[in-house]
Amino acid sequence: QVQLVESGGGLVQAGGSLRLSCAAAGRTFSISNMAWFRQTPGKEREFVARISWSGLTTYYSETVRGRFTISRDLANNAMYLQMNRLRPEDAAVYHCAADLGLGYKTWGQGTQVTVSS
Repeated sequence: QVQLVESGGGLVQAGGSLRLSCAAAGRTFSISNMAWFRQTPGKEREFVARISWSGLTTYYSETVRGRFTISRDLANNAMYLQMNRLRPEDAAVYHCAADLGLGYKTWGQGTQVTVSS
């Protein structure tokens, strides 16, 4: 089992930046990939970015590519999402998730990101 806890959300003006963190505990050696998703009321959950547990490969959705950076501290069990040039449409609850080989079935509780115009 793996437990995930997000932090770093908050209120930021459009054009600003936030850095989200995801702390993982438990059987982290079983993780193949980790990812960030976001969800807003009335919309389906949206993929944002993923990173292999090794940190060697990353992938971003088209809407955030060039603005967001996903990373992992290889010395510990933390993952990060640096969000720059934030837009109002980026506002959402952001969740980190872990893929232990069978898809993203382990989720954190989420952290709220609010972007004001």
